This record gives sequence, C-alpha cells and structure tokens, in this order.
Amino acid sequence: MTPSRSEYLDLPDIRLHIRRWGNPKAPTLFLLHGWMDVSASFQFVVDELKKDWNIIAPDWRGFGSSEWLNRPYFFAEHLGDLEAILDRYAPEGKVKLVGHSMGGILSCLYAGIRPERVESVISLEGFGIAPTTPDMATERYQKWLGVLKSPPRMHVYSDRAGFARRLMHTDRFLTQERADYLSRHLARIGDGETKGGERRHGIIWNGDPWHKAPAPYLFRLEESMAIWQQITCPVLWVAGRQSWVIREFDTRPGDWAARQACFANVREEWVDNADHMLHHDQPEEVARIVETFIA
Repeated sequence: MTPSRSEYLDLPDIRLHIRRWGNPKAPTLFLLHGWMDVSASFQFVVDELKKDWNIIAPDWRGFGSSEWLNRPYFFAEHLGDLEAILDRYAPEGKVKLVGHSMGGILSCLYAGIRPERVESVISLEGFGIAPTTPDMATERYQKWLGVLKSPPRMHVYSDRAGFARRLMHTDRFLTQERADYLSRHLARIGDGETKGGERRHGIIWNGDPWHKAPAPYLFRLEESMAIWQQITCPVLWVAGRQSWVIREFDTRPGDWAARQACFANVREEWVDNADHMLHHDQPEEVARIVETFIA
C-alpha cells in the first residue's frame, strides 16, 4: 500500500485531520470523502494511480480523526472547511477536486460558488440528494425537535471482524481484504447501542453520531441547480452500474437529465460491477477514469 501521512489544520472552531499521499512537489489532487466515510477509504484508488500526485484528503469535521463536536452539524460548515483547506494547500491557481457522494456534492457546489478557483470536478456518485417539497417541512422540524431530546447513537459491533461482515453484507462487490482494511479506519472503539436499544461498549462507526440527525431544513434542489449553472469548469459524473443511487433516480423519470442540464460542460462515465462505494469496489477503474479525465 502507498503510505500516507497525517497533518492537522486548526480552524477557529475545529481541528481537521488531513491525510496526504505522494510527492508534495507533484500536481495537487484533492480527494473528498462521503458521509460516514473517512479519507483513508481512498487508499485503494491511490494505490492504482499511475502518475505522480500530491494528494490532499481531509476527514470532514466530525468524521475519522478530525475533531467531533458532539452537536448538530450543518452542511454549509463543510463548504467553509473546504475553502479553508484549499486556501491552506492550494492558495494560488485552480484546483482539481474528486469527491465521492457527499464529497462530490460539495465539490459541485463549491465549483459553482467559487468558479474561479476550480479547474475540474469529478463527482463519484455525488449528484445531489432526492428532491423535497414544502409540505414535508412540518415533519422535518418534528424530527429535528425529537432528536434534540434524544440524541442519536451508533450501532455497536462486537469486534472489527463483525464490522467488516456488515460492510460486505451491504456491498456485494467488496472483497474480504478490503473490508478488513476498512474496518480498521471506518470503525473505532466507543459506546453504542444494540438493535434492542441496549447501550454497551464495543466497535462503532468512526463518525460523530450527530451526523445521523436530520437537518431542520429541507434540501432544496432548486438552489443546487442554480449553483451548478454557475460552474465554468469541466465536470465528470461517475456512477456505479449497480448503485442504489441509480435505482433511486430510475424512480424519478427525467430527474437525472434535468440535473445534468444545469452544467455547461458535463459528461458521465459508468463503472460496472460497482455499487455506491465504487471507489471500494473497482478502484483500478476509478483511478483510470480520474487520470484520463484530468489529462
């Protein structure tokens, strides 16, 4: 495995963990992980890259080795963290962003908010979440008030082997070797709860349980679409052929095309034998797509 090293970025309200691979003097590439993931899960893709890169991969606030705030998180905070990371590691010129899921969503939003800062975006299964309607607001605020009274907790596993089995159960393309590696980074020792609600000590997901809390406000697709229309750089959507995200889009005819129509320069690539975590399932193909698009 290509060795990584850790650094920390201290911001006014939080300390972020930054994972780095490669040659600091090589071209810089930012890898941005998704929800309930960590920077280390890009290891498989990094190992398959053929060129020399200076790779910067943060753990978002409340995930992995970045500081956990033990309170609700708001999506816009990650945009603030992203700008601080770019200002630290690429203060001049334009940047290349590769993001998975939430990281892809953030990459596309940032490219529209700061188009002068972004050279290219590769969004791995990060195409925006399902649309909402105003009539859903009452229930959302009810859930928000409820979670403030009863904060979320993580499910507890007896050991890392059990956690690895859980990963393989939800991803049929994940190998045992990769699941074992992920269990060392995606899980940590802590307090969680069993399916019956019993609280006990064991192996839990490596993310602040507060990330499971619903936001009090609805996701507004129209706002994202307006931001995407401001993007000037080329954008690549990469989708897993067997992904549950794609199955959800299939239930909303026209939604996929309507979102892509917001981008001035977008194309798509498909990865066979891959679910949502396509960078775990087919890292060699993902690495090939990334380097080909950037070239």
